[in-house]
Amino acid sequence: MNDRDELLNRLGPFGQSHVLRFWDRLSESHRTSLASQLARIDFAEISRLYARRGDVADFGRLLERMEPLPAIRLADRAELAAEASSVGLSALAAGRAAAMVVAGGQGTRLGFEHPKGLFPIGPLSRRTLFQIHVEKVLATSRRCGAGLPLFVMTSPATDAETREFLARNDRFGLPAEDLFIFCQGTMPAVSAADGRLLLDAEDHVAESPDGHGGMPAALARSGGLDELARRGIEHILYFQVDNPLAAALDPWFLGLHLLRGAEMSSQVVAKRSPEDRVGNVVSVDGRLHVVEYSDLPDEFAQLRSADGSLMVWAGSIAVHVINVDLLRRSVTDRQALPFHLAHKRVPFLDDEGRRIDPPAPNAIKFERFIFDLMPHARKGLVVEVDPAEAFSPLKNAPGSATDSPQWVRERMIDLHRRWLSDAGVRLSETAAVEISPLWALDADEAARKSARGARVVRPTYFSPDGPVEVDPAALS
Repeated sequence: MNDRDELLNRLGPFGQSHVLRFWDRLSESHRTSLASQLARIDFAEISRLYARRGDVADFGRLLERMEPLPAIRLADRAELAAEASSVGLSALAAGRAAAMVVAGGQGTRLGFEHPKGLFPIGPLSRRTLFQIHVEKVLATSRRCGAGLPLFVMTSPATDAETREFLARNDRFGLPAEDLFIFCQGTMPAVSAADGRLLLDAEDHVAESPDGHGGMPAALARSGGLDELARRGIEHILYFQVDNPLAAALDPWFLGLHLLRGAEMSSQVVAKRSPEDRVGNVVSVDGRLHVVEYSDLPDEFAQLRSADGSLMVWAGSIAVHVINVDLLRRSVTDRQALPFHLAHKRVPFLDDEGRRIDPPAPNAIKFERFIFDLMPHARKGLVVEVDPAEAFSPLKNAPGSATDSPQWVRERMIDLHRRWLSDAGVRLSETAAVEISPLWALDADEAARKSARGARVVRPTYFSPDGPVEVDPAALS
């Protein structure tokens, strides 16, 4: 494994022999580490991807065939809600679905040097994102009367700390047999100038996670697909860890997916302007596609229907129901989840072993996107949701206008105040409230548990055991 000549024979045809430039000064353990990493890299694929770096998808030609997007709009939901919820609950009770949270990101942009799932986002409770999502899983399990497994996809940067955090907190009550943690794959970064691998240490090639589209392959490698088959699970309820309002676990969403016979269903929000920075869900030749905002030609972004509404109106929020059969097919179909190329700044070692922090993008990273599965689904479904109820992602640094910790906490408070107000609870204008899913999973449950005419005048956390007033000073 540590034979230099053997490694050179493998690296040479692809022009990558330079990664052994420090070989002679490496210890045996460091040589083993580097050789092991190189054994996992598909150099033919890297070469092929780099050779196609100049290829640009012609989204204009694709969108010329765009048709009105068939979708279940907010106005349609009421008449479908009861039947869809019943069907979804039956499928959950029969053990046909599992939840999956994608949790590979770190909180660097938040000034939080830990996995983002550990961020204490609860407005009053300071519960972490992970705890909120686990409580939703437990509350849904309680409602359907059956265990709901949770699959957590980490990255190399978040895997160890995530496992330790969940274990230390006893998985917040989730049974051990219902938690499956697996780590996504990586791809090496290459120099944009010549396609050569970059070293970030003398014994290590610079790598980065291969994107959320690497999920099916990572699930297969980890034995997760086998675990799904063993448990008879047919559908994955997929969402991202940074969205505490994610409605992937709502039975009505799974029920709509089943009633329409879809292989992949996706939640969207209505765009407020043509320039919204979201992935755009469109229908072309009867198949769903996502066109990133940076790839959407302006002439199509500005198109409007006869009633003045945007033709390209549906913004993806990365909440899906995906059939396990579709995931299995994607693992063996190279075209299902293609790699995308992104120009990024990647620190590296020069020929003398000095660390270089480039001032501008110097490298190409490769990643896959889960939404590329959409056109491969035999049938897709688009469901519009109200962002005030289902989409409040934590992405930006404190002080940012949107998607910051304060912004997300305010959206959570606003939603929970509405639940209580609609239930007849009288709230003072300044009373912040937060509701645990284990007290009420949705507005209907909050209404059943609330006493009409009751007053809330101080910050109150509706914990699993009931309302608890919170001293605002304790949150500072």
